[in-house]
Amino acid sequence: MQYSKSKMELLVKNNAELTKRLKQIMKEHELEKSFALKALYHAEVKESGRFMKDYQEL
Repeated sequence: MQYSKSKMELLVKNNAELTKRLKQIMKEHELEKSFALKALYHAEVKESGRFMKDYQEL
């Protein structure tokens, strides 16, 4: 499964929990949105993450 910025943006937009987590990552690590999205992907989606199925359905 490959990372797609547009899919991640859509997934975050449709999920309040991921939106909150994205903002938290951006603040904690002082990252720009694009880097925070990639970090969120690796933490919550990739390799059987909680949101992997939702990501694949997009």
